[in-house]
Amino acid sequence: MFVPEGFAVVTPYIFADRAEEYVRFLEAAFGAREIGRSTTPDGRIANCQLQFSTTTIMVSEASAQFPASRAALYLYVADADATMTKAVDAGAEKIMNAADMPYGDRQGGVRDPSGNIWWVSKRLTADPYF
Repeated sequence: MFVPEGFAVVTPYIFADRAEEYVRFLEAAFGAREIGRSTTPDGRIANCQLQFSTTTIMVSEASAQFPASRAALYLYVADADATMTKAVDAGAEKIMNAADMPYGDRQGGVRDPSGNIWWVSKRLTADPYF
């Protein structure tokens, strides 16, 4: 089985209204980096690949055939508090303040402009089973 570099066996694929704006949000809020794009003849995003460190997600413009999707994503970052601030400044709605969790993460939560939930976490322990 071949999986392209930067992708996982399961790769999140989000259909978003105003996909171009959504891509810009992901760049500003979470430091995503666009690595590939294809467009429809009218210039809308058919598929945009965004890299988050070692993980890639895909975004497409929602349509009648493929309506906007909602997902919950868990994002590990170097600084949960700073990333939460960046996300809110970029247009996300805070749904949970960052706090130390009993399972070893410092985690907060935001809802992005497309309605997806992002759990923003910094791992506080090296124990994978904490």
